[in-house]
Amino acid sequence: MASVTLRNVCKAYGDNLISKNVDLDIADGEFVVFVGPSGCGKSTLLRCIAGLEDITSGDLYIGDQRMNEVAPSERGVGMVFQSYALYPHLNLFDNMSFGMKLAKADKGEIKKRVDHVSDILQLGHLLERKPKALSGGQRQRVAIGRTLVSQPEVFLLDEPLSNLDAALRVQMRIELAKLHKQLGATMIYVTHDQIEAMTMANKIVVLDGGYVSQVGKPLELYHYPQNRFVAGFIGSPKMNFMSVSIEQVENERVMVQLANGQSFWIPVDGSTVNKGDRMSLGIRPEHLVPCDEGDACIDGTILVVEKLGHETQVYLNLDHVDADFIYRQSDTLDVEAGQKFDIGIPAHRCHLFHSNGAACRRLFKEQGV
Repeated sequence: MASVTLRNVCKAYGDNLISKNVDLDIADGEFVVFVGPSGCGKSTLLRCIAGLEDITSGDLYIGDQRMNEVAPSERGVGMVFQSYALYPHLNLFDNMSFGMKLAKADKGEIKKRVDHVSDILQLGHLLERKPKALSGGQRQRVAIGRTLVSQPEVFLLDEPLSNLDAALRVQMRIELAKLHKQLGATMIYVTHDQIEAMTMANKIVVLDGGYVSQVGKPLELYHYPQNRFVAGFIGSPKMNFMSVSIEQVENERVMVQLANGQSFWIPVDGSTVNKGDRMSLGIRPEHLVPCDEGDACIDGTILVVEKLGHETQVYLNLDHVDADFIYRQSDTLDVEAGQKFDIGIPAHRCHLFHSNGAACRRLFKEQGV
Protein backbone atom coordinates (compact mmCIF):
# COMPACT_ATOMS: atom_id res chain seq x y z
CA MET A 1 0.00 0.00 0.00
CA ALA A 2 1.09 3.62 -0.43
CA SER A 3 0.49 7.21 0.62
CA VAL A 4 -0.62 9.90 -1.83
CA THR A 5 0.70 13.47 -1.67
CA LEU A 6 -0.35 16.47 -3.77
CA ARG A 7 1.66 19.68 -3.67
CA ASN A 8 0.19 22.84 -5.23
CA VAL A 9 -1.53 20.76 -7.92
CA CYS A 10 -3.41 22.67 -10.62
CA LYS A 11 -5.31 21.36 -13.62
CA ALA A 12 -6.42 23.62 -16.44
CA TYR A 13 -8.09 23.11 -19.80
CA GLY A 14 -6.82 26.07 -21.78
CA ASP A 15 -7.67 29.14 -19.73
CA ASN A 16 -10.22 27.26 -17.62
CA LEU A 17 -8.63 26.36 -14.28
CA ILE A 18 -10.40 23.36 -12.72
CA SER A 19 -8.20 22.25 -9.80
CA LYS A 20 -6.58 25.15 -7.97
CA ASN A 21 -3.47 24.91 -5.78
CA VAL A 22 -4.45 21.62 -4.17
CA ASP A 23 -2.29 20.50 -1.23
CA LEU A 24 -3.21 17.14 0.29
CA ASP A 25 -1.55 14.45 2.39
CA ILE A 26 -3.28 11.07 2.22
CA ALA A 27 -1.66 8.57 4.56
CA ASP A 28 -0.99 4.93 3.75
CA GLY A 29 -4.18 2.98 4.47
CA GLU A 30 -6.55 5.96 4.76
CA PHE A 31 -10.06 6.01 3.29
CA VAL A 32 -10.38 9.55 1.93
CA VAL A 33 -13.50 10.92 0.29
CA PHE A 34 -13.57 13.87 -2.12
CA VAL A 35 -16.98 15.51 -1.82
CA GLY A 36 -18.55 18.62 -3.26
CA PRO A 37 -21.23 19.84 -5.67
CA SER A 38 -21.21 19.05 -9.38
CA GLY A 39 -18.45 20.90 -11.21
CA CYS A 40 -16.22 21.41 -8.16
CA GLY A 41 -13.34 19.40 -9.69
CA LYS A 42 -13.42 16.24 -7.58
CA SER A 43 -13.44 13.75 -10.49
CA THR A 44 -10.81 15.78 -12.37
CA LEU A 45 -8.52 15.60 -9.34
CA LEU A 46 -9.05 11.84 -9.10
CA ARG A 47 -8.19 11.42 -12.78
CA CYS A 48 -5.00 13.42 -12.26
CA ILE A 49 -3.98 10.99 -9.52
CA ALA A 50 -4.77 8.06 -11.82
CA GLY A 51 -2.74 9.58 -14.67
CA LEU A 52 -5.74 9.87 -16.98
CA GLU A 53 -5.29 13.65 -16.97
CA ASP A 54 -1.98 15.51 -17.08
CA ILE A 55 -1.23 17.81 -14.16
CA THR A 56 -0.82 21.39 -15.38
CA SER A 57 1.45 22.38 -12.49
CA GLY A 58 2.45 21.06 -9.08
CA ASP A 59 3.64 17.63 -7.97
CA LEU A 60 1.99 14.27 -7.30
CA TYR A 61 3.67 11.57 -5.22
CA ILE A 62 2.50 8.00 -4.63
CA GLY A 63 4.68 6.68 -1.86
CA ASP A 64 8.03 8.41 -2.32
CA GLN A 65 7.91 8.47 -6.13
CA ARG A 66 6.95 11.55 -8.12
CA MET A 67 4.28 10.41 -10.57
CA ASN A 68 3.66 13.40 -12.86
CA GLU A 69 5.17 11.73 -15.92
CA VAL A 70 4.61 8.07 -14.96
CA ALA A 71 2.16 6.09 -17.12
CA PRO A 72 -1.18 5.16 -15.49
CA SER A 73 -0.41 1.43 -15.76
CA GLU A 74 2.78 1.90 -13.73
CA ARG A 75 1.34 3.96 -10.86
CA GLY A 76 0.02 1.00 -8.87
CA VAL A 77 -3.53 2.38 -8.86
CA GLY A 78 -6.83 0.76 -9.71
CA MET A 79 -9.83 2.84 -10.72
CA VAL A 80 -13.57 2.22 -10.69
CA PHE A 81 -15.43 4.56 -13.03
CA GLN A 82 -18.99 5.80 -12.84
CA SER A 83 -19.55 4.09 -16.19
CA TYR A 84 -19.23 0.31 -16.24
CA ALA A 85 -16.61 -0.10 -19.03
CA LEU A 86 -17.07 -3.88 -19.17
CA TYR A 87 -16.06 -6.19 -22.02
CA PRO A 88 -19.40 -7.24 -23.59
CA HIS A 89 -18.04 -10.51 -25.05
CA LEU A 90 -16.67 -11.79 -21.71
CA ASN A 91 -18.62 -13.28 -18.83
CA LEU A 92 -18.44 -11.84 -15.32
CA PHE A 93 -15.63 -14.11 -14.18
CA ASP A 94 -13.47 -13.17 -17.16
CA ASN A 95 -14.28 -9.45 -16.79
CA MET A 96 -13.28 -9.47 -13.13
CA SER A 97 -10.13 -11.52 -13.67
CA PHE A 98 -8.99 -9.80 -16.90
CA GLY A 99 -6.21 -7.78 -15.30
CA MET A 100 -4.85 -10.72 -13.34
CA LYS A 101 -4.80 -12.88 -16.46
CA LEU A 102 -2.84 -10.22 -18.35
CA ALA A 103 -0.36 -10.24 -15.46
CA LYS A 104 -0.16 -14.07 -15.84
CA ALA A 105 -1.24 -14.67 -12.24
CA ASP A 106 -1.71 -18.20 -10.89
CA LYS A 107 -5.09 -19.67 -11.88
CA GLY A 108 -5.79 -20.81 -8.34
CA GLU A 109 -5.13 -17.32 -6.95
CA ILE A 110 -7.33 -15.79 -9.67
CA LYS A 111 -10.24 -18.05 -8.77
CA LYS A 112 -9.75 -17.44 -5.03
CA ARG A 113 -9.84 -13.66 -5.43
CA VAL A 114 -12.77 -13.62 -7.87
CA ASP A 115 -14.81 -15.97 -5.67
CA HIS A 116 -14.12 -13.85 -2.58
CA VAL A 117 -15.00 -10.55 -4.24
CA SER A 118 -18.06 -11.96 -6.02
CA ASP A 119 -19.39 -13.18 -2.65
CA ILE A 120 -18.97 -9.69 -1.17
CA LEU A 121 -20.76 -8.13 -4.14
CA GLN A 122 -23.50 -10.80 -4.34
CA LEU A 123 -22.39 -11.88 -7.80
CA GLY A 124 -21.42 -15.49 -7.14
CA HIS A 125 -24.46 -16.92 -8.92
CA LEU A 126 -23.94 -14.71 -11.99
CA LEU A 127 -20.30 -15.39 -12.91
CA GLU A 128 -21.16 -17.20 -16.15
CA ARG A 129 -23.37 -14.40 -17.47
CA LYS A 130 -22.30 -11.66 -19.86
CA PRO A 131 -22.87 -7.96 -19.13
CA LYS A 132 -25.88 -7.67 -21.46
CA ALA A 133 -27.76 -10.12 -19.21
CA LEU A 134 -27.26 -7.97 -16.11
CA SER A 135 -29.04 -5.00 -14.63
CA GLY A 136 -27.28 -1.64 -14.37
CA GLY A 137 -26.62 -2.17 -10.69
CA GLN A 138 -25.13 -5.60 -11.30
CA ARG A 139 -22.83 -4.21 -14.00
CA GLN A 140 -21.57 -1.55 -11.60
CA ARG A 141 -20.81 -4.21 -9.02
CA VAL A 142 -18.78 -6.12 -11.59
CA ALA A 143 -16.79 -2.96 -12.34
CA ILE A 144 -16.09 -2.54 -8.61
CA GLY A 145 -15.16 -6.21 -8.36
CA ARG A 146 -12.69 -6.00 -11.24
CA THR A 147 -10.68 -3.37 -9.37
CA LEU A 148 -10.97 -5.12 -6.00
CA VAL A 149 -9.65 -8.35 -7.51
CA SER A 150 -6.48 -6.64 -8.78
CA GLN A 151 -5.58 -5.40 -5.25
CA PRO A 152 -3.69 -2.25 -6.32
CA GLU A 153 -1.70 -0.08 -3.88
CA VAL A 154 -4.23 2.75 -4.21
CA PHE A 155 -7.93 2.35 -4.99
CA LEU A 156 -9.59 5.23 -6.86
CA LEU A 157 -13.38 5.14 -6.96
CA ASP A 158 -15.37 7.70 -8.97
CA GLU A 159 -19.00 7.62 -7.74
CA PRO A 160 -19.15 3.81 -8.02
CA LEU A 161 -22.49 3.42 -6.24
CA SER A 162 -24.45 6.00 -8.20
CA ASN A 163 -26.28 3.39 -10.32
CA LEU A 164 -27.33 1.14 -7.44
CA ASP A 165 -30.72 1.17 -5.74
CA ALA A 166 -31.02 2.69 -2.27
CA ALA A 167 -30.92 -0.56 -0.28
CA LEU A 168 -27.93 -1.92 -2.18
CA ARG A 169 -26.07 1.38 -1.80
CA VAL A 170 -26.35 1.08 1.96
CA GLN A 171 -25.12 -2.51 1.86
CA MET A 172 -22.27 -1.67 -0.52
CA ARG A 173 -21.14 1.21 1.72
CA ILE A 174 -20.83 -1.25 4.57
CA GLU A 175 -19.05 -3.82 2.40
CA LEU A 176 -16.56 -1.27 1.05
CA ALA A 177 -15.83 -0.09 4.59
CA LYS A 178 -15.29 -3.70 5.70
CA LEU A 179 -13.09 -4.38 2.69
CA HIS A 180 -10.98 -1.32 3.47
CA LYS A 181 -10.39 -2.56 7.02
CA GLN A 182 -9.58 -6.03 5.75
CA LEU A 183 -7.08 -4.91 3.09
CA GLY A 184 -5.70 -1.84 4.87
CA ALA A 185 -5.56 -0.25 1.43
CA THR A 186 -5.38 3.43 0.55
CA MET A 187 -8.73 4.37 -0.95
CA ILE A 188 -9.75 7.68 -2.55
CA TYR A 189 -13.45 7.90 -3.21
CA VAL A 190 -15.35 10.60 -5.12
CA THR A 191 -19.00 11.30 -4.42
CA HIS A 192 -21.52 14.11 -4.27
CA ASP A 193 -23.43 12.14 -1.61
CA GLN A 194 -22.45 13.47 1.79
CA ILE A 195 -23.98 10.45 3.54
CA GLU A 196 -21.49 8.21 1.74
CA ALA A 197 -18.74 10.62 2.76
CA MET A 198 -19.78 10.79 6.42
CA THR A 199 -20.27 7.04 6.86
CA MET A 200 -17.24 5.71 4.95
CA ALA A 201 -14.39 8.19 5.26
CA ASN A 202 -11.50 8.42 7.71
CA LYS A 203 -10.98 11.88 6.23
CA ILE A 204 -13.16 14.08 4.03
CA VAL A 205 -11.88 16.62 1.51
CA VAL A 206 -14.55 19.22 0.69
CA LEU A 207 -13.99 20.89 -2.68
CA ASP A 208 -15.56 24.17 -3.76
CA GLY A 209 -14.88 25.64 -7.18
CA GLY A 210 -11.63 23.68 -7.55
CA TYR A 211 -10.24 24.75 -4.18
CA VAL A 212 -9.95 22.60 -1.06
CA SER A 213 -12.43 24.25 1.30
CA GLN A 214 -11.70 22.03 4.34
CA VAL A 215 -10.08 18.71 5.21
CA GLY A 216 -10.89 16.75 8.34
CA LYS A 217 -12.61 13.84 10.01
CA PRO A 218 -16.35 13.58 9.31
CA LEU A 219 -17.49 14.84 12.73
CA GLU A 220 -14.93 17.67 12.66
CA LEU A 221 -16.51 19.00 9.47
CA TYR A 222 -20.01 18.46 10.84
CA HIS A 223 -19.48 20.20 14.19
CA TYR A 224 -16.67 22.65 13.38
CA PRO A 225 -16.93 23.81 9.74
CA GLN A 226 -14.35 26.45 8.87
CA ASN A 227 -16.65 28.35 6.54
CA ARG A 228 -20.26 28.74 5.56
CA PHE A 229 -19.89 26.63 2.41
CA VAL A 230 -18.81 23.54 4.37
CA ALA A 231 -21.45 24.23 7.03
CA GLY A 232 -24.18 24.32 4.40
CA PHE A 233 -22.91 21.37 2.40
CA ILE A 234 -22.25 18.84 5.16
CA GLY A 235 -25.41 17.66 6.87
CA SER A 236 -28.83 16.61 5.60
CA PRO A 237 -31.08 18.53 5.84
CA LYS A 238 -28.66 21.42 5.44
CA MET A 239 -27.83 23.93 8.16
CA ASN A 240 -30.23 26.82 8.76
CA PHE A 241 -28.86 30.36 8.41
CA MET A 242 -30.23 33.71 9.54
CA SER A 243 -28.84 37.25 9.63
CA VAL A 244 -27.93 38.67 13.07
CA SER A 245 -26.33 41.83 14.40
CA ILE A 246 -23.52 41.86 16.96
CA GLU A 247 -24.36 43.63 20.21
CA GLN A 248 -21.39 42.80 22.45
CA VAL A 249 -18.05 41.02 22.01
CA GLU A 250 -15.77 39.21 24.46
CA ASN A 251 -12.80 36.91 23.86
CA GLU A 252 -14.78 33.70 24.27
CA ARG A 253 -18.36 34.72 23.54
CA VAL A 254 -20.37 37.01 21.27
CA MET A 255 -23.82 38.47 21.90
CA VAL A 256 -26.07 38.35 18.83
CA GLN A 257 -29.45 39.94 18.21
CA LEU A 258 -32.06 38.16 16.10
CA ALA A 259 -34.44 39.92 13.73
CA ASN A 260 -37.21 39.57 16.34
CA GLY A 261 -35.15 41.58 18.85
CA GLN A 262 -34.07 38.72 21.12
CA SER A 263 -30.41 38.65 22.17
CA PHE A 264 -28.19 35.92 23.61
CA TRP A 265 -24.52 34.97 24.00
CA ILE A 266 -22.89 32.39 21.68
CA PRO A 267 -19.71 30.57 22.87
CA VAL A 268 -17.39 31.34 19.94
CA ASP A 269 -14.00 33.00 19.51
CA GLY A 270 -14.76 36.73 19.40
CA SER A 271 -11.27 37.90 18.40
CA THR A 272 -12.29 38.67 14.81
CA VAL A 273 -15.75 40.11 15.59
CA ASN A 274 -16.68 43.78 16.06
CA LYS A 275 -19.70 45.30 17.72
CA GLY A 276 -22.25 46.36 15.09
CA ASP A 277 -21.19 43.74 12.50
CA ARG A 278 -23.83 41.96 10.44
CA MET A 279 -23.13 38.23 10.49
CA SER A 280 -24.84 34.89 9.78
CA LEU A 281 -25.94 32.60 12.56
CA GLY A 282 -26.12 28.93 11.63
CA ILE A 283 -27.82 26.05 13.42
CA ARG A 284 -28.58 22.54 12.28
CA PRO A 285 -32.23 21.39 12.09
CA GLU A 286 -31.59 18.54 14.54
CA HIS A 287 -30.10 20.91 17.13
CA LEU A 288 -33.22 23.07 17.47
CA VAL A 289 -35.27 22.48 20.63
CA PRO A 290 -38.68 23.34 22.12
CA CYS A 291 -38.96 27.04 22.97
CA ASP A 292 -38.73 26.59 26.74
CA GLU A 293 -35.38 24.76 26.32
CA GLY A 294 -33.71 27.37 24.11
CA ASP A 295 -31.74 30.55 24.81
CA ALA A 296 -33.93 32.34 22.25
CA CYS A 297 -37.23 31.56 20.57
CA ILE A 298 -38.39 32.09 16.99
CA ASP A 299 -41.73 31.38 15.34
CA GLY A 300 -43.08 30.97 11.85
CA THR A 301 -45.68 29.32 9.66
CA ILE A 302 -45.37 25.66 8.65
CA LEU A 303 -45.01 25.25 4.88
CA VAL A 304 -44.38 21.50 4.58
CA VAL A 305 -44.26 18.58 7.02
CA GLU A 306 -42.31 15.44 6.10
CA LYS A 307 -43.37 12.56 8.37
CA LEU A 308 -40.79 9.83 7.84
CA GLY A 309 -41.72 7.59 10.76
CA HIS A 310 -38.38 7.61 12.55
CA GLU A 311 -38.28 11.43 12.34
CA THR A 312 -40.29 14.47 11.29
CA GLN A 313 -38.94 17.41 9.29
CA VAL A 314 -40.85 20.69 9.48
CA TYR A 315 -40.20 23.43 6.90
CA LEU A 316 -41.02 26.90 8.22
CA ASN A 317 -41.46 30.34 6.73
CA LEU A 318 -39.81 32.88 9.06
CA ASP A 319 -39.86 36.65 8.78
CA HIS A 320 -36.49 38.10 7.72
CA VAL A 321 -35.17 34.67 6.60
CA ASP A 322 -34.96 34.16 2.83
CA ALA A 323 -34.73 30.36 2.72
CA ASP A 324 -36.98 27.79 4.40
CA PHE A 325 -36.05 27.16 8.02
CA ILE A 326 -36.01 23.45 8.89
CA TYR A 327 -36.75 21.80 12.23
CA ARG A 328 -35.93 18.12 12.63
CA GLN A 329 -37.28 15.95 15.43
CA SER A 330 -36.83 12.25 16.00
CA ASP A 331 -40.04 10.18 16.04
CA THR A 332 -43.38 11.66 14.98
CA LEU A 333 -44.73 15.17 15.47
CA ASP A 334 -48.44 15.97 15.16
CA VAL A 335 -48.38 19.20 13.15
CA GLU A 336 -49.72 20.22 9.75
CA ALA A 337 -48.99 22.80 7.05
CA GLY A 338 -50.44 26.24 7.75
CA GLN A 339 -50.04 26.07 11.53
CA LYS A 340 -48.00 28.54 13.55
CA PHE A 341 -44.97 26.88 15.10
CA ASP A 342 -42.25 28.08 17.47
CA ILE A 343 -38.83 26.60 18.20
CA GLY A 344 -35.94 27.31 20.54
CA ILE A 345 -32.31 28.03 19.68
CA PRO A 346 -29.69 26.58 22.06
CA ALA A 347 -26.70 28.96 22.10
CA HIS A 348 -24.03 26.27 22.51
CA ARG A 349 -25.11 24.61 19.25
CA CYS A 350 -24.89 27.81 17.16
CA HIS A 351 -22.30 28.71 14.51
CA LEU A 352 -21.33 32.25 13.55
CA PHE A 353 -20.04 33.34 10.13
CA HIS A 354 -18.53 36.56 8.80
CA SER A 355 -19.84 38.18 5.62
CA ASN A 356 -16.95 36.55 3.68
CA GLY A 357 -18.11 33.11 4.87
CA ALA A 358 -15.31 32.47 7.39
CA ALA A 359 -16.45 30.85 10.62
CA CYS A 360 -15.76 32.01 14.15
CA ARG A 361 -14.20 29.09 16.00
CA ARG A 362 -16.77 27.31 18.16
CA LEU A 363 -15.69 26.83 21.78
CA PHE A 364 -18.31 24.28 22.85
CA LYS A 365 -16.81 20.78 23.02
CA GLU A 366 -18.94 18.27 21.13
CA GLN A 367 -18.89 14.59 22.15
CA GLY A 368 -16.88 12.24 19.99
CA VAL A 369 -14.83 14.91 18.23
